[in-house]
Amino acid sequence: MTLEIFAALCSFALVSSITPGPNNLMLMASGVNFGLRRTLPHLLGVALGFTAMVALVGAGVTRAFDAIPALETALRVGCLAYILWMAWKLVRTAGLAEAGRAASPMTFLQAAGFQWVNPKAWAMALTAVTAYAPDRTLAAVGIVAVVFGMVNLPSIMVWVLMGLRLRGWLAIPGRLRVFNVTMAVLLVGSVFPML
Repeated sequence: MTLEIFAALCSFALVSSITPGPNNLMLMASGVNFGLRRTLPHLLGVALGFTAMVALVGAGVTRAFDAIPALETALRVGCLAYILWMAWKLVRTAGLAEAGRAASPMTFLQAAGFQWVNPKAWAMALTAVTAYAPDRTLAAVGIVAVVFGMVNLPSIMVWVLMGLRLRGWLAIPGRLRVFNVTMAVLLVGSVFPML
């Protein structure tokens, strides 16, 4: 991989990781509703789960879609159903005090597993592997996965930090309700272009 291609890969990883999408919107909402400590498993699940997804996509997981075309339709339906469920859960989150007691943030395994039904994650992984590891060698796929792992974590942490900054302002229940409903609508809206 030339230096120019490596720089382009890093730029693609940054832009695709830091722009709004289901992961980032849910991480910001989790930062608001649960704080940093309780959001860390979610954050690490996204970062490591996506890195593993890139490696597995590069290793040929997508060949299953060629062999069984109905898998793609099932994935789309699963993506939409899970996003709608997450949006519903977000809308139903109450005030910050109650969220701290009754609700629970996404776990590490839930966040890692979510990557497999996240349309933006699929688009990012497929584009990265196709553009930057077209020969699908172990070395090329490894470089793409490692770059995404290194760039993705600080990029998505920005969204958690934005949520933390909003936490004080959203301590008023009416504001939090509007925020959570807005995040739910944006979450659902973020997947339709990708489906």
